[in-house]
Amino acid sequence: MSIDTTGKHLDDMVALSTGLAGHLTEREVRFLSLCAMTLPPGLGEILEIGSFKGKSTTLLAKSVAFSGGDRVVAVDPLNLPAPTDPTDSHPEVLPEQFWTTLDTNSIRHIVEFHQMTSQELAATWNRPLRMLWIDGDHTYAGAMSDIESFSRHLSIGSIVALHDVLHGHEGPIRAFCERVLLSDAFGPCGVCGSIGWAQRVGKPVAEKYTSRKLRLYSKLSRLVPFVALNRSPSRSGRSVYMLLRSLVPHGEVNPTLWQSEIKQNMPDMGSS
Repeated sequence: MSIDTTGKHLDDMVALSTGLAGHLTEREVRFLSLCAMTLPPGLGEILEIGSFKGKSTTLLAKSVAFSGGDRVVAVDPLNLPAPTDPTDSHPEVLPEQFWTTLDTNSIRHIVEFHQMTSQELAATWNRPLRMLWIDGDHTYAGAMSDIESFSRHLSIGSIVALHDVLHGHEGPIRAFCERVLLSDAFGPCGVCGSIGWAQRVGKPVAEKYTSRKLRLYSKLSRLVPFVALNRSPSRSGRSVYMLLRSLVPHGEVNPTLWQSEIKQNMPDMGSS
């Protein structure tokens, strides 16, 4: 896939996203779309935990279809059960909003949707994953449960990504720090917008990325005391938090460089 083709698709997804209700920035839209179009179906499924109104579901599905894939799997009870759920919808109307988004964008046929909690799905899940997109329950218990339940299904070369690691929720940032950055199963890593991501590579390869992961862990872990237990920081505490947050590299990724690094860690992929 050429640089021009990749760039055109990412631009198209940004344009599409402006008409979709949800909570993703432009750089996050580009990154999610890039992941979905880069990771080959041979590595397993793409699983989205937390669909809300269907914005990221649409971007993932469109990007999978663009690259020749067949489906995206998504799970959400669509009843806003978690205390960290967005407040710009209501359980009585959310299911209709979600399905309307899929139908309007003609992707219902490539979305395998499970209207249940992620833990209910985890009880029977037995398929390998090429991407695990976690954007559900942002409590510490919820985020950790999603990581622990599904990370064992990640194939070598796959990507795990957690939303809102920089948006003041305890769950995503702690789960990303503790279960991803401190794990010897992951290699390349980073933050794009508020998405923390890493590639599953296995212990021998992961050792090459230890210093990179620890540098990112050092920057992110300094934010944890400000979000632990969902306490509201004082004005001075908020100022310190924002300063420390600004020191975490979280700019847009370069698609060409990112794809090159990710593909070199995929099994039997060569230069394709």
